[in-house]
Amino acid sequence: MEQKMLTEKALQLLKQLISIRSFSKQEDQTADALEAWFGAFDIPFKRKNNNVYAFNEHFDESKPTLLLNSHHDTVKPNSAYTKDPFHPHIEDGKLYGLGSNDAGGALVSLMAAFTHFYPATDLNHNMVMVASAEEENSGPNGLNSMLPVLPHIDVAIVGEPTLMQLAIAEKGLVIFDAVVHGTPSHAAHPNTDNAIYNTIGVLEWFKNYSFDKVSEALGAVKLTVTQINAGTQHNVVPAKVDLVVDVRVNDRYSNQEIAAILAEEAPCEMNARSLRLNSSAIDTGHPLVQSGIALGRETYGSPTLSDQAALSCQSLKLGPGDSTRSHSADEYIYVREIEEGIDLYIRLLEGFLK
Repeated sequence: MEQKMLTEKALQLLKQLISIRSFSKQEDQTADALEAWFGAFDIPFKRKNNNVYAFNEHFDESKPTLLLNSHHDTVKPNSAYTKDPFHPHIEDGKLYGLGSNDAGGALVSLMAAFTHFYPATDLNHNMVMVASAEEENSGPNGLNSMLPVLPHIDVAIVGEPTLMQLAIAEKGLVIFDAVVHGTPSHAAHPNTDNAIYNTIGVLEWFKNYSFDKVSEALGAVKLTVTQINAGTQHNVVPAKVDLVVDVRVNDRYSNQEIAAILAEEAPCEMNARSLRLNSSAIDTGHPLVQSGIALGRETYGSPTLSDQAALSCQSLKLGPGDSTRSHSADEYIYVREIEEGIDLYIRLLEGFLK
């Protein structure tokens, strides 16, 4: 099918996806719509929970495999919306609707690119397209659940809004529950081990702490105390203060290394909630990146998390739309961004796959 027709079909699909509520863990109807896309193009597909996936027609086990991935779940619309988040409509070249930018535009553009290359016989990589669920909540039935049923993935493109620039690295995330201990007592009596006062020094330590290794693409590891909780009533000095510490990890550290460093050095108890959301990167010399650079695309490091965190292979984050619009009120994507996105995906893959 010619590219213009594919683009029109992709826009129709995006409007359909916007009109369907697809909050994380509730993506069954958008999964049905994605199945219908593959069915309309006579592309065999499979489904695992709400993840829909397909392989190129001439899949060859002797070749390496490229994963194309984006998600079809959304966050819930915030209270500042002035437009119906489930009513897809175009105003001044902007397609409005929840999930239009994050990450519906990237998803339908990747679906179109995959469909374009599906029948090709001369590809140097296999292709697998995965439209995944539960990305927004890092849920257990998203892309991570697909890895055991997929062939070995050698390299991946993860579709997220990057203005079609090349995000060659992405920060990982570790959330810590920290505890500052003290001696509980009645507020009327002296107490030199007040947990709340002890927290002052701990907060200063976090505020001033820095990790040694700085990434060329992602900069320094960013550590931020984001929550604090203590006490039950006015006349009781609590036994402890609970903190939540958000750590955005660059590609110079593993999450396990970050946890070990803080366990040894932090002046309080540190408990990591999960270590699975690792940072991601791809070499600038990788042919996939070089294909993008040849098209005039720029490289950068992304501070936001995506399904790249589930992958152990080299991966590139790339897609139409602007990350700053994600999770915002009256979310939108420009129609031209989808048109350009499909064209750039196809040209980038032409340079990589042929």
